[in-house]
Amino acid sequence: MNLFVVQRILGILLMLFSVTMLPPIAVSLTFQDQQSAPFLDAFMGLLVTGLLIWLPVRNQQRELRLRDGFLVVALFWVVLGLAGAVPMVLSTQPNMSLTDAVFEAVSGFTTTGATVLTGLDDLPKSLLYYRHQIQWLGGIGMVVLAVALLPMLGIGGMQLLKAETPGPVKDTKLTPRITQTAKALWAVYVLITAACATSYWLAGMSPFDAICHSFSTVSTGGFSTHDANLAFFNNPAIEFIAIFFMLVAGINFSLHFLAWRHMSLSDYWRDSELRVYAGILLITTIIFSAVLIAHQTFTNNGYAVRSALLHVTSMMTSTGFVATNFSAWPSVLPVILILITFAGGCAGSTASGMKVIRWILMWKQGAREIDRLVHPNAVFPVKIGGRPVPWRVIDAVWGFFTIYVGCFAVLMVLLIATGEDQVTAFSAIATTINNTGPALGSVAHNFTGISPSGKWLCVLAMLLGRLEIYPLIVLVTPAFWKR
Repeated sequence: MNLFVVQRILGILLMLFSVTMLPPIAVSLTFQDQQSAPFLDAFMGLLVTGLLIWLPVRNQQRELRLRDGFLVVALFWVVLGLAGAVPMVLSTQPNMSLTDAVFEAVSGFTTTGATVLTGLDDLPKSLLYYRHQIQWLGGIGMVVLAVALLPMLGIGGMQLLKAETPGPVKDTKLTPRITQTAKALWAVYVLITAACATSYWLAGMSPFDAICHSFSTVSTGGFSTHDANLAFFNNPAIEFIAIFFMLVAGINFSLHFLAWRHMSLSDYWRDSELRVYAGILLITTIIFSAVLIAHQTFTNNGYAVRSALLHVTSMMTSTGFVATNFSAWPSVLPVILILITFAGGCAGSTASGMKVIRWILMWKQGAREIDRLVHPNAVFPVKIGGRPVPWRVIDAVWGFFTIYVGCFAVLMVLLIATGEDQVTAFSAIATTINNTGPALGSVAHNFTGISPSGKWLCVLAMLLGRLEIYPLIVLVTPAFWKR
């Protein structure tokens, strides 16, 4: 374990992150909200802290190993949550405790979208912008951005990308060099964000709201500048734009890159994961529309269909945008919305959850076992896209599923032990570990009423979900620390 190298990288990353305090200062000066001081103090404090961490080990130039990459990623996301909370703690409007500030920051960076803030419409513009900025940075992963920069500083990046990039297959590169891969992902990410912001603006949002909501849409984060979320705008065009870009953000970004490079949409249709992803969204939306219309939940059937499509897309892509109180919907619809957060989007997207590709593999493995009962001597390889999947990948998926469900169960029980009811605990842990945000029970609107200990449990759930369990779990195993 190259601990000095890890320390050097953490110092560099913290100094890089300090620079992200400058845009909120510019927003504060533009809107004259008198809140530039907390961000300026945070900028100086984080820059100096990163410098002090880096200076003693600045000459440690050894290449990162895979274990070092896992440690850097896990530590950086924990440090990121604490560092991101600094300007919120220093701010006087609103006056936030350390627990609330860390919860809000981690929720932003992990693109969960759960919030402990109320009265968003009256908060300083700089703070509102900052919340969306950290979601945007967390969307595709600040570590992936760092991979594009670290080689310039003499630090390899493949180990970081393997530890950071979500999904069961991590070795597929879009370009021959890892730095080019990271830059390609960010180029696509920025272009989609710009298109989303422009569309929101043309549909009627103010430039400020358009930029902020594009950040939280493309990152599948779900923060809004208004308490009413998308319902504030009461604009069908804005809702359809949100639906489209949430769908786009839930697709593997490598497919966007390939479609851009080949100038063809055929790469999308050939992807089996994308077809299943679209099928789940379509079937679920049809069921929801039928139930809402049958129960006459809304007076307008067209609005019922639009609302079903918006909320199904929002929850499955782990965005968390809402335009109505879905917790009051009839029958089992609210529970289904929580359950589809476990499906999530495609691997390699900004969406969270367990990822569609894992569910496909588990389904095919289950079908294979049934076939083996009928034909015990036959060989039935599990295939994706016509190609056999290595058994190592299938074993990893089942291991991930077991650990994921186990972490969910333990955290839910612990949250109940803090005094929360079963519905609140189930939905709160489900939407935080799946990085979605909106839940049921007492957290249907926000997480303000959760106890401090409950909020820290949710923070842990958000980090586990964002890093897909393994980078954090592996740190507590004795094998990881053995030479």
